[in-house]
Amino acid sequence: MSLTHIDGLPAHVLFVHFVVVLVPLTALAAVVCAIQPRYARRLGLVLPLLGVVTLGLVPVTTHAGEWLESRVGDDPLVRKHTELGDGLLPWAIGLFLVTVAVWWLGRRSAQPEETAADRPSAGGARWTSPTVVRVTAVVLAVAVSAGAVVDVYRIGESGAKAAWHDNYDTSGAGKQG
Repeated sequence: MSLTHIDGLPAHVLFVHFVVVLVPLTALAAVVCAIQPRYARRLGLVLPLLGVVTLGLVPVTTHAGEWLESRVGDDPLVRKHTELGDGLLPWAIGLFLVTVAVWWLGRRSAQPEETAADRPSAGGARWTSPTVVRVTAVVLAVAVSAGAVVDVYRIGESGAKAAWHDNYDTSGAGKQG
């Protein structure tokens, strides 16, 4: 077994399924925990761990995909899939950073709020109010999560087209044998 093939089969096919499940799951968890910090507190370290596992699987899957690409014929659909796949890593990094930020903000929201007397009187204090920080976290979580999920969908669709375009009978008759 290696990171490129498992028992003689391309590992990319297996790893893809983990990515297809974990990216949307991590995205959903990040958004829900950003909206409701009590869920971030309840999940604890599971949220950033989910983010780091998802992030780690993306380059592993990409590497296995590049190995597989070098063993299939030159096909424009495979090239397109590979190009799209290379674009997932920045989204996975963003998703990981969002999970860490949401987890950290969830921990902070469990601490008692400071009173007005404890806050500095400088005019910049309004930009760090809990409401502004929470709304910013929600907006970032939604934006990064949506981008990551849409990218996974586009990559998956292009991969399915590349894998099945010559091997699928749309008439439904199939091969009789």
